[in-house]
Amino acid sequence: MSPRLTLPAGRIALSTSSVYPLGVVDGFVMAERLGYDGVEVMVWTDPVSQEAGALRKLVDHYGIPIVSIHAPTLLLTQRIWGPEPWPKVDNSVRLAEEVGADTVVVHPPFRWQREYAADFVQGIAQRDAETDVRIAVENMFPWRARGREMQAYLPGWDPVGMDYAHVTLDLSHTATAGSDALEMVEALGDRLSHVHLADGSGSFKDEHLVPGRGTQPCAQVLESLAAAGYSGDVVLEVGTRKLSREQRELDLAEALAFARLHFAAPATGG
Repeated sequence: MSPRLTLPAGRIALSTSSVYPLGVVDGFVMAERLGYDGVEVMVWTDPVSQEAGALRKLVDHYGIPIVSIHAPTLLLTQRIWGPEPWPKVDNSVRLAEEVGADTVVVHPPFRWQREYAADFVQGIAQRDAETDVRIAVENMFPWRARGREMQAYLPGWDPVGMDYAHVTLDLSHTATAGSDALEMVEALGDRLSHVHLADGSGSFKDEHLVPGRGTQPCAQVLESLAAAGYSGDVVLEVGTRKLSREQRELDLAEALAFARLHFAAPATGG
């Protein structure tokens, strides 16, 4: 009997940010216990997240690969690896090369980083050409407060119209931005290299809900990617900061089950 489903080559991984405020080691423990295919390491104040030797030991001990490195380009990680932005990107690429990760996730510059922003598209392209690691720029969202909207990112929060070879699609960010995630998938085509799977209700807050608990077409996005033969990784980036250890594990197990269920496509002829 021929198989009824085709499973893509892409892995389903757990971001270490999904266990925050716990550290990288806890992320590996959770990923191994629940059966994730890999880990995305968020470079954070946790020293382990910044040190290739320590990360390689975790890979060997738990038998789980690091699929991606998230560069420290968030507001809360501005002091990691110094105040200048390009060294953060370069150190992240070097770390990815040393631990065998395929992708580095970066955010676009903040609007007050004007010099960095002016050369950002060209600088990312130059670095892409110098490494086998994909540098995937993540979609963000406008900041809103008291009915007003502010352009927080330069050259823009939406990567679709930008000249990036690789893009990370975050489904919590599409909720906050009010973007159509399915249209973005279609418009990005082969440039879509990496997915942060989470959900959102459309709130001005970046919620990172368990997929299926918000308004985003998480299932449809996964199914369309599977049908298109997407070979990039899907990383669960779910907020569990206020949860107990038991509830965190339950939520991350539910998130993985959702991804496994929907990251598949009908087999040809089936």
